[in-house]
Amino acid sequence: MKKDNLERKDEYIWEIPKEYKGCMSVPGRLYLSEKLVDVVEEDTYEQIANVACLPGIKNYSLAMPEAHLGYGFPIGGVAALDRDEGVISPGGVGFDINCGVRLLKTNLKKEDVKGKEKELIENLFNKVPSGVGSESKLNLSNSELDILVENGAQWAVENGYGKESDIKFCEENGKMQQADSSLISKKAKGRGKSQVGTLGSGNHFLEVQYIDEIFDEEAAKTFGLNEDYVTVMIHTGSRGFGHQVCTEHVNEMEKAAKKYGIDLPDKQLACAPSGTKEAEDYFKAMCCAANYAWANRQVITSWTREAFHDFFDSEIKLDLVYDVAHNVAKEETHKINKKESKKDYFVHRKGATRAFGPGHSSIPKKYQKTGQPALIPGNMGDSSFIVKGTEYAMENTFGSTCHGAGRKMSRKKAKGKYWGGTVQKELSEKGIYVKATHGSVIAEEAPGAYKNPTEVVDVAHNAGISEKVGRLQPMAVAKG
Repeated sequence: MKKDNLERKDEYIWEIPKEYKGCMSVPGRLYLSEKLVDVVEEDTYEQIANVACLPGIKNYSLAMPEAHLGYGFPIGGVAALDRDEGVISPGGVGFDINCGVRLLKTNLKKEDVKGKEKELIENLFNKVPSGVGSESKLNLSNSELDILVENGAQWAVENGYGKESDIKFCEENGKMQQADSSLISKKAKGRGKSQVGTLGSGNHFLEVQYIDEIFDEEAAKTFGLNEDYVTVMIHTGSRGFGHQVCTEHVNEMEKAAKKYGIDLPDKQLACAPSGTKEAEDYFKAMCCAANYAWANRQVITSWTREAFHDFFDSEIKLDLVYDVAHNVAKEETHKINKKESKKDYFVHRKGATRAFGPGHSSIPKKYQKTGQPALIPGNMGDSSFIVKGTEYAMENTFGSTCHGAGRKMSRKKAKGKYWGGTVQKELSEKGIYVKATHGSVIAEEAPGAYKNPTEVVDVAHNAGISEKVGRLQPMAVAKG
C-alpha cells in the first residue's frame, strides 16, 4: 500500500479507509508525525489493513508511532477483538511472548557510577547469562517448570529471587491466572527449563542509566524518580520457551482457520474463534509463556541486585518502579464509545505497551492518581523514557501506547552497514560502555538502525496516548 492511500485526520492521526480492502470491517488508524510516515514501509501499511479484516475487530486496526513490519501484525500493532464474536491470533502477540521491560530505581547518583561503568557492566554481564542459547545457573525439572509457568514472578519471589513488594509493581502482578501447564509440550519444556534468568540476544539488554530530565514533577515524585539518579532497565522475554509455544500454536491455528472457514488476507494472521478449543488452548499456553517471562525478569532482577551489592560492597537500593509487557494478548473490559456499555475483548498488543489511565483498578494503588507507568526503551546510544497512561488512551487505543523506538533497518541491513567494533568505540567516546557476546550483535543493534526515540515518544505524547514523565540516558549496556 502506498502512503498516498492514507487519509490525514489531524496532526498525528492518519487512517487507512475501510474501503481500501473489501475484507476490512474497520479502518486502520496510525499515530505518526510527517517524518515518521515517510519511514514506514509500504508492507507495514498492508499489514495494518490486513489486521482490520480479522473477525470481531472493533473500532480500528491500530498502529503506534514506531510501527514497522512484523509477523502477521506490524510491530506497534494493537487490535481489540470481541471476546464472544471475535478470534485470537498468535500473530498479534509474536514469537517472543511477553517480551517486556522493567525499570529499577536506585539510591545511587550518576557521579557514584561515573568512571566505573566498564567494571560495573562487566560484573552484571558475568552475573546474568546472555546471548543466543545462553543457559541459566538454574536448571529446573519439568515439575518445577510447571509450577513456574503457572505462577510467574510469584514463583521467583517465593523461591528467594526478589521481595514481595516486587509483585505489586508488575503488570498483572506478574501472573496470568489462565495459565495451564498441561498444555505445554515436552519440547517447549526442554527449551525452557535451562533458560530462566537469561537475557538472550537481539534487542534484549540490561542497561545502567541515569535520569537526565523530568517532564512531570508530580508523576515523577509518585514513581520515585529524581534527576541525576541511576536506574537499571531490563528488556527480555520468554526466550526459547515462548518461541516454541508460539511455533506450535501457529501451526494449529493455520488448520483452525481452514476448519472454521475464516478467509484471511495473510496466513500469518492464522486464528481461531473465541471459545473454540484451539483458541482456548493457545491462550492458556500463551499465559504460561507470559508467566515464564515475568519469572525470567524477576530472577534477572535478583541477580542484578546481587551484582550491585557486590560491586559497591554495600546495600544498594534497587526498587522496582514497574514491569510492562509489550507482546501479549489479554482479556480486558473496555467501553469503546459513549453509546455502548462496557464489553470484554481480547486485546492484542504486538510491540505495544499497556498504558492504563488514572483510576483503573488494574494498576497499583500507588499509581492510581497518575496513571500506569509505561517504559519506552530507545537504543543503546540514545534516550529511553518513562511515560504514564491517559484517559484519552483508554477511549481511543484501548489503553495502549508505543513500546520503543522501532527499527528503521533490518538486522541484516544493519550488519551490512555497521561494524560492531566501530559502533562500540563511538559509543565509548560518548561515555557509554557496551559489553556484548559478539560484535555482530552490536552491529545489528547500532543506534542508526533505529528510529529517533524522542520523535516516537513525542508523537505519543502530543497525540495524548501517553504523557512523558522522565527521560533516561544510557551509561553502560549489556547485550546478548
